[in-house]
Amino acid sequence: MAGRIRWLGLGMVVCFLALFLQLNNVQVREAHKYATDPANPAITSAEYDQPRGIIQSADGVVLAQSLPVKKPCSVCYKYQRIYPTGSLFSQITGYLSFDKGATGVEDIYDSFLAQHNRPVKTIGDLLTTPVETDTVTLTLSSKLQQTAEQALAGRDGAIVVLDPTTGAILAMYSNPTFDPNPLAVNNSITENNAYVADNTKNPVSGFTPATSLAYQDFFQPGSTFKVVTATAAYQYAPKLVNTPIPSYSCIPGGTLEGQGQNSPLCNDGGSSCGGTIAQMLPPSCDPGFALLGTKVGAVSMQAEAQSFGFNQQPPIDLPHSLFEVSQFLQASCWGGHEIFLAYSSIGQDCTLASPLQMALVAAGIANGGVVMTPHVMYQVRDSQNNLVEQYQPTAWHRAASPATASALSNLMLDVVKFGTASGDGFPASEDVAAKTGTAQTGQGNTLTTDWMIAFAPASNPTVAVAVAMPHQPKDLTGAIVAGPIVKTMIHAVLSGQ
Repeated sequence: MAGRIRWLGLGMVVCFLALFLQLNNVQVREAHKYATDPANPAITSAEYDQPRGIIQSADGVVLAQSLPVKKPCSVCYKYQRIYPTGSLFSQITGYLSFDKGATGVEDIYDSFLAQHNRPVKTIGDLLTTPVETDTVTLTLSSKLQQTAEQALAGRDGAIVVLDPTTGAILAMYSNPTFDPNPLAVNNSITENNAYVADNTKNPVSGFTPATSLAYQDFFQPGSTFKVVTATAAYQYAPKLVNTPIPSYSCIPGGTLEGQGQNSPLCNDGGSSCGGTIAQMLPPSCDPGFALLGTKVGAVSMQAEAQSFGFNQQPPIDLPHSLFEVSQFLQASCWGGHEIFLAYSSIGQDCTLASPLQMALVAAGIANGGVVMTPHVMYQVRDSQNNLVEQYQPTAWHRAASPATASALSNLMLDVVKFGTASGDGFPASEDVAAKTGTAQTGQGNTLTTDWMIAFAPASNPTVAVAVAMPHQPKDLTGAIVAGPIVKTMIHAVLSGQ
């Protein structure tokens, strides 16, 4: 009997030790993991039952704030997120949803916006463990964003405006868009209905309101990509810069490897063109730049495109998407055929770009060949207005030498002076450098995506712009459709908006 009691006692000691070890594992070793697990009800309660920091524009307009719920109920949280500007900034700020989580700035800068312990600064802080929320100030101007909204009124499209010297996004707006307020209400049915509506594709356009066409989608950039092709020639094949390309109205079928005998590559409008890069860029010569791309070669063309940011995730401080990565000549598309290199060199076929990417192309030329990291956060301040964090401009890539950038800047000035953008009425005082683009899309090339990229003043650039307008009738062009919008946005920036 005594032996059995000893074994029972030993077993109980072992069980007690195991329980002690497990308690320490849960309460000490794994404490942070469980405390921060999104499935922990206490986390959800703390997130929605507490106030949250403000998101505001560069000019001080409140874009997101937490307000106490006016009529508390047993199933309601104490605070609700409110977005006073509605759909104007929704694709930037995102939303904080009880069921769907956080998107946009609400997601990326959650650690600042959510209530957190304030750093200990006084003896009193040691005793009380004070908590606070921070205010996140964006680089975007509400006035400039409103100008972009008005410029796109009633039309699908995207506008990106940035500072080429810092990468700061000054405005980024696209249609369709959505109102984030129904996604933050204390009603799961209303929230779910809004979520479904915002994430349902339009049967005609194929666009969803929750997806920003400005940075989360891509389109064929058309002739705006000729800026990249010209830069590749300057950087990798300088002998080609002043070597005339033979004039063609159409490159005859069978001329290029992989080109069908009955598939000529023709200039838009049918006129004959050729010559040096300086002669071909202002009128946007399609056959000439197609041949130039093949002479530069696939390896050098890919290297130059990637130095501008193609084929990689742009490092913008917003949630990423699959269609955010702009593409050039990826193996799954072109298969090594010369004809695809030719078309891709004029922004068709195996070239796809987001408006953000093409804004970075313009900005890279404007900034002496250096592409800066794009960003939307300007600074974070705590509840005492102390600076917590401020973005420091950083270079992302060098896309061109200063000499090449200067040469391309002069060529883009010529586009405005006597080229395809000469009819857009840019004031000489604004010193605008630009490139138009009209990409044929749709079955039978019945539609176009109309583009323009630009920067100003060319002598000392402070703004770069990209505008993309998809699903346009084939008789319209980038100059006609995108040009007036670019003109409006540049004028707004230079006039102080």
